[in-house]
Amino acid sequence: MDNRKIRVSLGLLLFTLLFGTIGLFLVEKLSLFESFYMTVITISTVGFSELRPFSSAGRVVTIITICTGTATMAYTLGNVISMFVEGELSRRFGRQRMQHTIAHLKDHYIICGYGRIGRLICRELQANGVKFVVLDNDQSLVPELVSAGYLFLSMDATVDESLHEAGIMRARGVVTTVQSDADNVYIVLAAKDIRPDLFILSRAADEKSEKKLLTAGASRVLMPYQIGGKRMAEVLIRPAVVDFMDIAMMDNKLGLMMEEARIHENSPLSGKNLVESGLRRDYGIIIVAIRHHNGEMVFNPQPVERLTTGDTLVVLGKKEDIVRLNGTM
Repeated sequence: MDNRKIRVSLGLLLFTLLFGTIGLFLVEKLSLFESFYMTVITISTVGFSELRPFSSAGRVVTIITICTGTATMAYTLGNVISMFVEGELSRRFGRQRMQHTIAHLKDHYIICGYGRIGRLICRELQANGVKFVVLDNDQSLVPELVSAGYLFLSMDATVDESLHEAGIMRARGVVTTVQSDADNVYIVLAAKDIRPDLFILSRAADEKSEKKLLTAGASRVLMPYQIGGKRMAEVLIRPAVVDFMDIAMMDNKLGLMMEEARIHENSPLSGKNLVESGLRRDYGIIIVAIRHHNGEMVFNPQPVERLTTGDTLVVLGKKEDIVRLNGTM
């Protein structure tokens, strides 16, 4: 509903009240309160008798007030009712559309908790075109989630039904970032019980919680405060290194990015070494590391390092070159 219609209808109603009140005050010499009283009961069609017999001029004022007042009152009430009905219907259909979208989502991440860490994760995933669903039962967050355009469910992430509603059976992974480490452990246990093969990333406040989360089944555990402290120390000790990493990982202005590229089955790169692959020559990228399919990580690989199916390359280069590379992997 257009708010302008509400403002116009309320303005017309106020004008009618002023017209009737001032008209009766001037014509019938009633007090302002008596004039206002007669105008209100006239507009509302209550039907009380006149305080005293009106003159012809007073009755003309009353007739005009009745004609304009009842129409204006009906128009105002209609707009107000329509606003609430349309708003409720819009919210209801919006929820149904969102649930339908989530029900057909695949290879997405489930973000459990929309706190400070959760917000940052969602922002980065959205910027990189990664699909995700937010799970948080805090109703006060709904306007912000709607405004951001995120898929979300206002449900408790510690409940198995919530994870199922978020599509855990089709998800790529779960990220749990709620404030309580105990809740994080519970979410990890619940997710692992439903999908033992699922990748689960969890936050932790300290090392004790990290061990518990790993024991519960988390694939990776990060401690934001520890990471923040180490980064601040790195700025003091190795500022040039930090600047390079910022440019490589976060500064989109230069068009550089550090990305992963996985060698799939039937890839033309499979079985070749780095020299034979021509990656540097054809794409102008730097091979920072190779994670072989057996989990072995090779940093600054030599030209004779051989690539096999399932290997993951960690590369640094221009965004358009990396996009081209991924198209041939």
